[in-house]
Amino acid sequence: MFWDEKAECMERDEINEVQLKKLQNIVKYAFDNVPYYHKKYTECEVFPEDIETLEDIKKLPFTTKTDLRESYPFGMFAVDKKEVIEIHSSSGTTGKPVVGGYTRKDIDYWSELMARGLTEWGITDEDIVQNTHGYGLFTGGFGVHYGAQKIGATVVPISTGQTRRQVELMNDFDTTLLVVTPSYGLYIGEVAKEEGFDPKDFGLKAIAFGSEMWTEEMRKRLEDTFGVPAYNIYGLTEMMGPGIGLECKEQNGLHIAEDFYYPEIIDSSTGKNLAEGERGELVLTNLQREAMPIIRFRTKDVTALHYDKCDCGRTFCRMERITGRTDDMIKVKGVAVFPSQIEKALLKVSEVEPHYQVIVTRPGSLDEIEVKVETSPDLFSDDVTEMLGIQRKIGEYIKNEIGIKVKVTLVEPKSIPRSEAKAVRVIDKRNFN
Repeated sequence: MFWDEKAECMERDEINEVQLKKLQNIVKYAFDNVPYYHKKYTECEVFPEDIETLEDIKKLPFTTKTDLRESYPFGMFAVDKKEVIEIHSSSGTTGKPVVGGYTRKDIDYWSELMARGLTEWGITDEDIVQNTHGYGLFTGGFGVHYGAQKIGATVVPISTGQTRRQVELMNDFDTTLLVVTPSYGLYIGEVAKEEGFDPKDFGLKAIAFGSEMWTEEMRKRLEDTFGVPAYNIYGLTEMMGPGIGLECKEQNGLHIAEDFYYPEIIDSSTGKNLAEGERGELVLTNLQREAMPIIRFRTKDVTALHYDKCDCGRTFCRMERITGRTDDMIKVKGVAVFPSQIEKALLKVSEVEPHYQVIVTRPGSLDEIEVKVETSPDLFSDDVTEMLGIQRKIGEYIKNEIGIKVKVTLVEPKSIPRSEAKAVRVIDKRNFN
C-alpha cells in the first residue's frame, strides 16, 4: 500500500532531479533568511549559486547541535515568529535545549511524511492508533498523531505512562496500532499478562516503535509478545521529528523520504563522505521546510545507506538500523562499546529477560563493566549451579560481541527499574576529573 505512490516510487534520476532543485532553493532560502547561515556561508566563501550539482553540497559546512544551542531560542528561524504555529524542543539535559519551529505548511509536510509510514503498515481510516509517545515538547507523540489524523485513523492520545490503563484501553477500544518505545512495549506486554490478558489477543495489526536504541533480537521479542510485526520509525527534533525514515513491510531498512531530506554518510573523524553501504555518521539536510531549514546536520547516529530498489516497490534509499551514536559510545579499556552490542548478546539467551543495565566503574586504574540482567521467574527459582552456567554463557556471548570480559550479575525478576519513556541502559560511575 502507498500513500503517495508517485513520490515514493520515483526513478533514481527523477529523485536526484527533485533533490537538486530543492537543495538549491533551500540553500538560497536559508542564506537569505537565517542569520546563522548567511554569516557561516559568507565566512566559508560559499554561496547559493555555487550549488550546481548534488555533489556541491560537500562545499557547505556542517551544522551541529552546538550551533543550534547557541542560536537558542529562535535564532535559526527563517520566518517571523507570528508565522510559527507550533514549537517543540529537546529536553536540554546536556545543555541548552534545541528548539524546533513549525509553520502551518511544516505541519502539513510532517503529517504527509508520517501518513506514508502508517499506510506502509496497512493502517487506514478504519484503524485505532494508541499513541504512547509523549505529547509534551517531545516531537514523537505529535508526529504520529498528525500522520494518523491525515489518513483519517482514530487516535488515542494516551501518551506515556498509566500502563495498566494502556492495557485496559487496548482491550476495550480494540486498538489496531500500538506506538511505543521498544522497552515500554515489552513492559506493556508484561503488565498485560499480570492483568490476565494474552497480548496476542488484543487485535493489533502492527506495532510502531522508535525513540531508543534497539536490536533485531529486541524486535523479535516485541513481535513474539504481541503476535504482530513491529516497524521502526526514525526522527529527530532538529530535523522536524519522526518521519525521516520509516520501515516498510520488508523490514529491511528504513526508507528515508528523499524528497524532503538529503542524506549523507560521513566518517565522523574526518568529515569525509563514505560510499554506499559503508557505516558512518548520518548527516541530514531539510529540502522542504519553512520555519527552520537545517542544512548538513550531523546527527551523530551511526548507520549506512543502500540505494537498490526495495522489494516493496519503493525507491527511496534505505537506512540500516541505527547501531549507536558517536556520543553514546562508551570507551572501556580502550575499546569502543555500544549498548546495542550488549543487548544483542543478551537477547540470544532465552533464560533471561530483556531488562538490563550496564554499569561502568573504575575502582582503581582500570575500567570494569558489570552487566545486571533479569532472569526469568523459572530460572530464578532453580538451583545455583544452573544460574552460574547461564551467567557464564552470557559472559561468553558478550565477550564475543565486544571483545572484552565483563562481570555478569543475574538479578531477580522485575528488580531493574522500568521506564515508560526511554530506558536508562548505561550508568557510568567513572570519575574523569
